[in-house]
Amino acid sequence: MITAQWKGVVLAQSDDTVVVEGNHYFPANTVSFECLKPSDMTTVCSWKGTAHYYSVIANGRENANAAWYYPSPKVVAMQIKDRIAFWKGVRVR
Repeated sequence: MITAQWKGVVLAQSDDTVVVEGNHYFPANTVSFECLKPSDMTTVCSWKGTAHYYSVIANGRENANAAWYYPSPKVVAMQIKDRIAFWKGVRVR
């Protein structure tokens, strides 16, 4: 079971992650959305498309833009559609 955790709070947990460029992408239905706050940040990857971000909220702390997803990935990255990945101190293992 792969788990994403920050400040002692489990953000996601699944046996069905997709690993792309070393990042585990969790199915959206395994993510605790009560710990996520939509962000205005976006970035563009030449082969995946436009990433959108969430800030992570746990134990009264906010980790800005620490989760991302591709709502409309390019065809070569469709395996990460409807999946969320984490970084910026979120422990994934």
